[in-house]
Amino acid sequence: MSWTEQPIFFVDFEGSRASGILEFGVATVLGGRVIDGVTRRCSATGRVRAEDVAVHGLSEASLAECAPFAEEWELFAGLRERGPLAAHYAGVENALLKGVWPYPRSSPDFARPGERVIEWGPWIDSARIYAQLYPQLESGKLEVLVARCGLQGELDLLAEKFCPPERRRYHAALYDALAGAVLLASLAREPAVAAMSVMQLLALSTLDGAKRDAITQRELF
Repeated sequence: MSWTEQPIFFVDFEGSRASGILEFGVATVLGGRVIDGVTRRCSATGRVRAEDVAVHGLSEASLAECAPFAEEWELFAGLRERGPLAAHYAGVENALLKGVWPYPRSSPDFARPGERVIEWGPWIDSARIYAQLYPQLESGKLEVLVARCGLQGELDLLAEKFCPPERRRYHAALYDALAGAVLLASLAREPAVAAMSVMQLLALSTLDGAKRDAITQRELF
């Protein structure tokens, strides 16, 4: 089955281990399109550094009345049951998510069809996929890739539809999630990539050759 037939949930968090998750964004990719987006700001669980506020624009005071991210268990556990999670440089999102809940519920292992696992991953990683498919690109930075691939206009239209007006910019969680989701969805326009399975995308999402080969072998055998 092509990966385009499987819902994939592209995740971005603003925050840090010190402050906790201050904002989340989730963009749903299905059929080679971004079909949905959800976001919420969350109260801090620790100190928010001034230098971080300068980047993401989320001060501790402005979040004081928000519910904590920990109240979103049903949302994120439910997403993981329905499809693989994705992110741009997924290690950051995985670490932040595991810092709140080390494990999800028992969920499908999309690297081993028919198996189940109690892990948030393996993640689809758009940064790693682009590095493998397009090594000639000079940067893996999210905004650079979006511009280089001619996707900024498409991203801005999605941001108008799904993002709060004041958060239609990079380093806002849903905007960044939509940016990564646009990069992922655009791969469906390449016939050879569109024909790949979820397992093959997961293989491309690791730069570790041994891990990549192990995932590929599972599909072959």
